[in-house]
Amino acid sequence: MDSAWSATLGTSPVARRFAIVLLAVLTVTVQPALAQERARGPNVLVIMADDLNNDMGTFGHPIVKTPNLDRLAKRAVRFDRAYTQFPLCSPSRVSLLTGLRPDTTKIHELQTDFRTILPDVQTLPQMFRRNGYLTARVGKIYHYGNPGQIGTSGLDDPASWDVFVNPRGVDKDEESVLTNLTPARQLGSALAYYASPAPDGEHTDGKVAAETIALLEKNKDRPFFIGAGFYRPHCPFIAPRKYFDLYPLDRIPAPSAVAGSLQPPAAWFTNPPNWDVGEQGQREAIRAYYASITFLDANVGRVLDALDRLKLSDNTIVVFISDHGYHLGERGQWMKQSLFERSARAPMMIAGPGVSARGRATTRIVEFLDIYPTLADLAGLSAPPGLHGRSLKPLLVNPQAAWNHPALTQVRRGAGTATFMGYSVRTEKWRYTEWDSGARGVELYDEVNDPDELRNLATDSRHRPIVDEMQRVLRRMRGN
Repeated sequence: MDSAWSATLGTSPVARRFAIVLLAVLTVTVQPALAQERARGPNVLVIMADDLNNDMGTFGHPIVKTPNLDRLAKRAVRFDRAYTQFPLCSPSRVSLLTGLRPDTTKIHELQTDFRTILPDVQTLPQMFRRNGYLTARVGKIYHYGNPGQIGTSGLDDPASWDVFVNPRGVDKDEESVLTNLTPARQLGSALAYYASPAPDGEHTDGKVAAETIALLEKNKDRPFFIGAGFYRPHCPFIAPRKYFDLYPLDRIPAPSAVAGSLQPPAAWFTNPPNWDVGEQGQREAIRAYYASITFLDANVGRVLDALDRLKLSDNTIVVFISDHGYHLGERGQWMKQSLFERSARAPMMIAGPGVSARGRATTRIVEFLDIYPTLADLAGLSAPPGLHGRSLKPLLVNPQAAWNHPALTQVRRGAGTATFMGYSVRTEKWRYTEWDSGARGVELYDEVNDPDELRNLATDSRHRPIVDEMQRVLRRMRGN
């Protein structure tokens, strides 16, 4: 025992027992106070969508209705060129939440728990938890199968959370009555839809919104990091009928027809052109996807309304993000797992404390990896060493700030032991892609003059200097 305590309390057994009890009481009462002291920074609310591309009003889409996300954009910085590290749910989410590239996490598929590879990594929510924040998850933040594992924890990370909620809605019970345009495929990767008669609140996403609001109400007076993981617009495209009614089928444009179809590895090797679904079916699938986006938007709006009602908006950093983009029939491709813009690019917005360029957009190239160091920076916390991203705070102050950081996206092809990787680097003008280190193909697209990526310039001798330079960029980013 410390000499000061001995001098004060004496050396009797009773005095010593009293001192021990007093120290224990002080430990119990002071440590939470210290944690609260550490956690006086802003709250954090991360809202994640599943399989959402940039078809939103705020990103300029002429048809899709997203009034609530448009409202968020008016007080956020919108990132018009934000890129996933791997356009598949689990690899993308693990990369974002650990701040590490997929070749470091070794997560390239949907089955492996990242803790079996990186048992001691400190995740983004874990960083906040260790600094005195309440951390809570509702729905899908880490990966689990959609729709198969709705209502379970899937590949969740218990070390990240104090509280977690796994909602299950009526959409799980409606899977037997939906329309499947690709009946040979399981629902998690099928063009399937249903215009549900059930009200918003009975669906899983409606329950995600309700549970998130309940957490906000319960914890409004303490620092929190809450992840609200929505399931839409991931297939099957199930939403209340009123959202389908917003999109008359005759107003839905069919995917543009392009002579010839992509071949593997650029095409997803299990993705034949349009999965042999005709034009009418394609329109139905696109309509259902749009309806699911607007349903997602309505639920996000409920959460944003709660932030305002609880007077939390001014002290809460709000991040809205998807896990990757999504093809809707471009060049015959559907869903994700390509290295084209439609799959690699996804929506991202950041609002709240530290965001002074409210309502503005940036066209600077950013990566999902940048979310972790950005939130650490905005909250005044020390991020763990070795993160692969960088803070976006300069762009939150000045969206046109000098910024020269390309994005690297990768995807795996093949099966079993016969697999290989494709890597794609995106700069402000170019996209350069290599398959199997170039042995199975090389692609170069001029994103300024050919935004649909229809003309591969890699074999054009006039662009050889560009190919050489982009190869160097790719090697450097992979090496880092």
